[in-house]
Amino acid sequence: MKYILNVLILAVILICTYILYLSIKEPLEFKKEKDTRTDAVVKSLKTIKDCQEMHRDIYGKFASSFEELAAGLKSGRFRTIRVIGDPDDPNFTGKITYDTLYVPSVDSIKKLGYNLDSLPYVPFANGAKFDMVTDTLMQGITALDVMECGIQRKAFMGKFASTYYKKFDNRYDPDSKIKFGDLQSPSMAGNWESK
Repeated sequence: MKYILNVLILAVILICTYILYLSIKEPLEFKKEKDTRTDAVVKSLKTIKDCQEMHRDIYGKFASSFEELAAGLKSGRFRTIRVIGDPDDPNFTGKITYDTLYVPSVDSIKKLGYNLDSLPYVPFANGAKFDMVTDTLMQGITALDVMECGIQRKAFMGKFASTYYKKFDNRYDPDSKIKFGDLQSPSMAGNWESK
């Protein structure tokens, strides 16, 4: 009888230990996976933001689609002004000349290591694409180009795309959107920057 009681107590201890292990493992696994996936999506959004700013430098406006963005950056040219002489030097007596050069934008894109063909695709989202919208906002008499690009967290969080995991992180909302830009103001800030 004593032997059976000891075996039962040992089994209860092992089961409690396993339950304790699972209760610690699950939040750690969620945090690790959330951070990994969010960092990858933020990196992609930063790349899209950089590409949109380059497109605006070349064409004076944001691209309205990923196809337009890729095509524009593959065929566009950056304008570079080279100043010969020093206009800020009061002792400089020579002639100051300005020389305008045009450099293919695709060279800069290659140096930065950006793959224009993969821009629309969200990491960890099985082929889902980022939502991108451009518009014109009137502020007074000035027309401003605005844009917004992002995706709902549940699109890339996989098995963690449930409100169940909110108990591990109060700020976690799988229905919230991770994005940059704003259609209501001329801001290109990302909402991940405020956290």
